[in-house]
Amino acid sequence: MRFPRPLRPGDTIGVTAPSSGIRPSFRPRLDAAVRALEERGYSVVLGECLGIDGVVSAPKEQRAAELTAMLADPAIRAVVPPWGGELAIDLLDRIDWSGLADAEPTWVVGFSDLTTLMVPVTLELGWATLHGSNLMDTPYAPPEGLLHWTDVASATVPFTQTSPGRYRAHGWDDYEAEPGVCRWTLESTGTWRVLDGSAVDVTGRLIGGCIETVGPVAATPWGDVRAFGREHAAEGLVVYLEACEDGAYTIARTLHALRHAGWFEHANAVLIGRTNAPDMPDLTQAGAVADALGDLGIPIVLDVECGHVAPYLPLVNGALARVVADEDTRQITQTLA
Repeated sequence: MRFPRPLRPGDTIGVTAPSSGIRPSFRPRLDAAVRALEERGYSVVLGECLGIDGVVSAPKEQRAAELTAMLADPAIRAVVPPWGGELAIDLLDRIDWSGLADAEPTWVVGFSDLTTLMVPVTLELGWATLHGSNLMDTPYAPPEGLLHWTDVASATVPFTQTSPGRYRAHGWDDYEAEPGVCRWTLESTGTWRVLDGSAVDVTGRLIGGCIETVGPVAATPWGDVRAFGREHAAEGLVVYLEACEDGAYTIARTLHALRHAGWFEHANAVLIGRTNAPDMPDLTQAGAVADALGDLGIPIVLDVECGHVAPYLPLVNGALARVVADEDTRQITQTLA
């Protein structure tokens, strides 16, 4: 693994939208998010691919070129999108992978549709990538137990995060009406649960993302987690996945497909993010996980804060992680080495 240099005050963070852009009514929230980074001591460079011409921010050639240029620029230490979207997959054959092979690693930060690119960056280039918040979520102060993504990208020693035991069950803040919102509304209580109820204490290299976006990537040359697992067989993997919006039937099919693609061959555990994706009349989201993965013979930990339900627990693809879940503890320690 190649880990980007830890972020330091004064470093430059690039903002580009490899997927969806920003409508004018959301620009005040973008400005607030940029100020939040500047208040943390960083400089921010905005790319040209931020507007919106439909489902994506710009033509795919332009989005790929801007992302590649930011990742290759040694003055830019991290790249973060405004948010996710739908069609980042159209960049996979447009990114200059060979040109980036000799570049110094840069933090790629995001979640949702950005995992379409973050997983390939880790698998293809060997760079650690940071699954956490997108730019528009950056102003939020994390609840007790979790770290801000900039603190994770700045880490120089192993760090531990614990489940806060609170989450937001419904809805999103209105960025148009309140662009400066910076406190999560976490009205519900709940924490991780293990599928078979056993205690868990495992280690492995992290890899994963949004089920709806990494599922299609697994069928491409840029999604070979089986090979990544072989490379790290001595340590094993901790695979994390989260459902955004697909119903339980589709999630079950996609998890089965990932299993057939070898994503769990070297897994020591699987973490599943808390989700508001719909159940079906005869199959819940947890049931979909159990159907596809329940007989792997490894721990399956549900309701981890690594999905589309706030708050967000940052995870580093490629980090060595220790996951503990028992009667008293719900925590994950990551080592960026």
